[in-house]
Amino acid sequence: MFYRTCLQAAAALASISLLAGCGLFSDAEADGKQKISVGTTSEPTTLDPAAAWDGSWELFRNVFQTLVSFPTGSTTPQPDAAKKCQFTDPANKVFECELRSGLKFSNGDTLDAAAVKHSIDRIQKIDVQGGPNGLLGSLDKVETSGDRVVRFRLKSPDATFPFILATPAMSIVPPKEYPADKLREDGGLTGSGPYVLDSYNKGDKAELTRNDTYEGFAKRKNDAVTIRYFGDSDVMVKSLKKKEIDAIYRGLTAPEVVELQQKLPENDHLQLVETVGADIRYLVFNSKDPMAGKLPVRRAIAQIVDRGALVNKVYQGTSEPLYSMVPKGIAGHTTEYFDRFGDPSVAKAKGILEDAGIDKPVPLTFWYTTDRYGSATALEFRELKRQLDASGLFKITIQGKSEKEFQQGYKSGSYPVFGRGWFPDFPDPDNFIAPFVGEKNVLSTPYENKEITDTLLPASRRESDRGAVTTEFERAQEILVDDVRLLPLWQGKLYVAASEEIGGGELALDPQTVMQMWELYRKASW
Repeated sequence: MFYRTCLQAAAALASISLLAGCGLFSDAEADGKQKISVGTTSEPTTLDPAAAWDGSWELFRNVFQTLVSFPTGSTTPQPDAAKKCQFTDPANKVFECELRSGLKFSNGDTLDAAAVKHSIDRIQKIDVQGGPNGLLGSLDKVETSGDRVVRFRLKSPDATFPFILATPAMSIVPPKEYPADKLREDGGLTGSGPYVLDSYNKGDKAELTRNDTYEGFAKRKNDAVTIRYFGDSDVMVKSLKKKEIDAIYRGLTAPEVVELQQKLPENDHLQLVETVGADIRYLVFNSKDPMAGKLPVRRAIAQIVDRGALVNKVYQGTSEPLYSMVPKGIAGHTTEYFDRFGDPSVAKAKGILEDAGIDKPVPLTFWYTTDRYGSATALEFRELKRQLDASGLFKITIQGKSEKEFQQGYKSGSYPVFGRGWFPDFPDPDNFIAPFVGEKNVLSTPYENKEITDTLLPASRRESDRGAVTTEFERAQEILVDDVRLLPLWQGKLYVAASEEIGGGELALDPQTVMQMWELYRKASW
């Protein structure tokens, strides 16, 4: 057994299990030199895992290894760089992994227990604002025994810790190339994963080739991958239609998905794979802002926003309204926002503001990223502005920035209200609550709530059966609605569009919704 209880996590995300498809192929079965070109609107913000808690993981998953990971079809972490892992105590406070023997980084350096310790320790030491150290709140220290045993001692019981180790944030890096106390700054990337990053041109593309020294679970069905980064989904889809790229895995707009579903004659050489998603979109309110910091203002916005109109007008059936930060398909999901606020009502919102002594339209600026989630994000914020302005209670200005500038803005506390998306780090309700609460949360917008951080989360993490933690997370969602610091908007579906000769799309998205490039192959060559 992988670890003591296997966490029984399948119960937490049965609905996101990947579609069954063709079996795995060994590397030896690859037929000749295959190269796949994939388009996305999700470009890395950094090449150093110690700084990334975002879409940079898409690249990391394919170039780095983690101790454990999610093989195709799995919703529980399985060994990757590790040979085996397990909790070694009944309290779930000591997690131990034994590495595979003979592991090497692509530069020839040895991947041993010391390298794993170095990789995790530097995340904590560098402590990038809004970075992955936020995932390691339960970690006390990392120990090694010899060259192949790594031991994680936790401050408190945490049955989710193996899931955290499976995130690309915990990628293992060679100590000689990644300083212990600062980020790597030479623009390079060195790992031990299925591929080697041959070149990276910001705003353009990343060139990946097969890593011949790789030892892990991935069975590569191609020899090389070019990841093309697009700032505009329309340009990306046109490139797919012209066969300039083979597939698209993030950034399709709703109209583009609808068009591909219609099977028009001009698209008969294309295919669309749909899977259930756990990605969500939500608004974040900065409590230090003069207006967004007022609870009645936030509650009035929650009372006005019409999620149904938003998803119908902007996303055309490719998403659905979301009334909780924990989406459908995850244990503990509720509809707390709908239960509390009901249908959108301008009259009720007006009453909330009048009771607080606010009798003039509230001016607020809503910020969004222009190049992270696709061009539909701008349409989404226009619709939010339309709804709130039409109430006569708000005067909304919307502003968009590129992802890098956008992150700088919200991390500095400059935005009163901003939109963000969340793609799960791992398939568990903890991952839809814990990252957003606390002084050092992923949003760099401190949100302290002692009941959640000191009582509910610790209690849930003592439970190995992840399908049995609903009580704690239902209460946590009640608190989130009381505070309205986060306003969930919608839950999406996942799509991979590809040329008809490309196979593997139905297997390529793992439970973290990260693309496993090695699953893609060109059918004609098999």
